[in-house]
Amino acid sequence: MDMEGILAITFIFGGGTLFLLSLSPVGKALADRIRGKEAIPTPDPELLAEVEALRAEVSELHERMDFAERLLAQRPEPGKVGAGE
Repeated sequence: MDMEGILAITFIFGGGTLFLLSLSPVGKALADRIRGKEAIPTPDPELLAEVEALRAEVSELHERMDFAERLLAQRPEPGKVGAGE
């Protein structure tokens, strides 16, 4: 087979494949990305409320942990009786 025949087959099948790809949703998404259009999702209010609730819970747990650490630091160790004079 000569070089022109190989190029003709490549262009025919390659061009047809690119044409079909451009009509598909994947091709349209790729074209939008090349153009610079990005799909920015709108924030879900339910999800935002849940994230805020989780932040409040984590903050409360942090405060409780600090309080427990302070209590443990104030308590004398049970094994120590006094100075060994």
